Amino acid sequence: MLICRAATAADLAALWPLRTRAVRARCAAHYPATVIETWSASAPPASLAELVNLGSAVVAEEDGALAGFAVLDLASGEVDAVFVEPRHQGRGIALDLLRWLEGLAQGRGVQRLFLSASLNAVAFYERAGFMRVRDEVYAHRSGIGIASVFMEKMLSSACDGAALIKRT
Repeated sequence: MLICRAATAADLAALWPLRTRAVRARCAAHYPATVIETWSASAPPASLAELVNLGSAVVAEEDGALAGFAVLDLASGEVDAVFVEPRHQGRGIALDLLRWLEGLAQGRGVQRLFLSASLNAVAFYERAGFMRVRDEVYAHRSGIGIASVFMEKMLSSACDGAALIKRT
């Protein structure tokens, strides 16, 4: 059974390696190898631990194993990360994680979410209701530019983002 729950400091050590596996597996067809290498070799930003500690991150677990995670900056409305373990992709886990973030945002009065989508993820975010705003080159903290699409989604009614999502 898949369970989504708030991420904790105990989850931090497993999040970045999952992100790196996801970048290597899903982004390689859309970016040059040099970009993938630099992107995937970067260390986690300090903001990851900060956002987890603020309660604005969610993990998906299946049978006690990490299947994915997502992070939201509630102060700005930026969806900072949505990553799923490559072997679990295509099962709706990313959408579950994104819905959890949306509920959290709505519960805190955030009316607009935005993100810089990697090229491989644009169609996913469009299906989730995000709109393309512009093509851009995301200035990654490693010093490289990553082709991406700036997207946003307006949120409507409030709901409880802390609700536990279970799926069999």
